Amino acid sequence: MKAITIPEFGEAGVLRLGDVAAPEPGPGQVSIDVDFAGANFAEVLYRRGVVDVPLPFVPGIEVSGRIRALGAGVEGLRVGEPVAALTIVDSGGYAEVAVTSADLVAPLNGLDPMVAAAVPSNSTTAFLVLDRIARIAPGERVLVHAAAGGVGSQLVQAARLLGAGTVVGTVGSEAKVWAVRELGVKDVVLRDDLPGRVAELTGGTGFDIAVDMVGGPARRTSLDALAPFGRMIAMGNASGADDVPLSPNELWFTNKTVSGFNLAAFSALHPAEAGRALCRAVAAVASGDLRVSVEAMPLEEAADAHRRIESGKTTGKLVLAVRA
Repeated sequence: MKAITIPEFGEAGVLRLGDVAAPEPGPGQVSIDVDFAGANFAEVLYRRGVVDVPLPFVPGIEVSGRIRALGAGVEGLRVGEPVAALTIVDSGGYAEVAVTSADLVAPLNGLDPMVAAAVPSNSTTAFLVLDRIARIAPGERVLVHAAAGGVGSQLVQAARLLGAGTVVGTVGSEAKVWAVRELGVKDVVLRDDLPGRVAELTGGTGFDIAVDMVGGPARRTSLDALAPFGRMIAMGNASGADDVPLSPNELWFTNKTVSGFNLAAFSALHPAEAGRALCRAVAAVASGDLRVSVEAMPLEEAADAHRRIESGKTTGKLVLAVRA
């Protein structure tokens, strides 16, 4: 089959399109004929060697396509059925055939396959982070960094769906403000301006939830912006900045909480729960409750997709057309 591989760690140019053996599903797994594969910062980290994986390695944490074959014991799915799937546990989505746990698969129910490929990672994460990890309650104030990006754009919308009273998004440049406002978010601020505007944006109380995918100074800003009993969720380091030390004693004195979330680790430990969140996400996008902005590029242009993601200038989501 045709696939993009990482033969060595490095810049985007190391990605290679070639032929590899098609995988077969094991017990409890399915194989999928891939139509589209989502392009994510996670795959950039694999390519850079931040995540230690055996080489050559086929990246790709999410796909849409049709069920190709069922492994032993799989029920509730059928060969030929259109699906979206998380391939995040073992990767392999940048290929004509991908294999994943049957628990991490959701029927499309009419959702466009190109849009569906953008749902499994970001939209599923949004529901899990806010509902399962942050334990959002009706009326709470939510801060989302990188709100114009793939996962940020889903978080600001999911927060509203889950009953948030106030949703504030930060962006890295003025050029991205419009993209977040188009999602119905009134309060969009430049990340560097946030410290001086927290009181204004929250009525002087601070945020109940802050979700940070950026890292570096945004970690400190997020913690400082929390109200007592507020929760900060760390789930990325897109800035590539050094880790920011946080004091447990500070959390003790201020009644604040810091949690982490990693979709790959969560999906490996709790595939059924991740799968339920995926089904919820697919349904929300199919109904129009969640909007996903998607741009497709050919699979052979995966390196260019990575360069665009690394530039920090993208909005919405890039997907790679594998069979389209």
